[in-house]
Amino acid sequence: MEISETVASFEALAHATRLGVLRLLIPAGENGLAAGDVGRRLEVLPNSLSFHLKQLVHAGLITSRRRGRNLFYAANYARVAELVGFLSDDCCADAPEGCLPECPATAAQSPLVCGSTRGPPDKDAIGRN
Repeated sequence: MEISETVASFEALAHATRLGVLRLLIPAGENGLAAGDVGRRLEVLPNSLSFHLKQLVHAGLITSRRRGRNLFYAANYARVAELVGFLSDDCCADAPEGCLPECPATAAQSPLVCGSTRGPPDKDAIGRN
């Protein structure tokens, strides 16, 4: 995931309503929920909800599809997993004893367990995008 995409995802989640929408849609499964159901459950007015849903769709965190007259929204699990992966990509990379029970003594022993298959983060890349 590119830094600019990651930043856009975090920007989209940096609002209580949008974070609430994503947290509501994640357990809803692939079928998602109708926009009206999302609004009722979160007690958000339709015009405000529409704005927030568009922000999440634009960030790629949720998808939308039309069924008849209704719009349904669902979590984009692949994108959410990429975002979580970005956060944990270098987990334990510099910790000699690992930071999680499933991490090995060193990240070099099993980079897949700690989530990192690439070297240390390119610190110069941060802020370039």
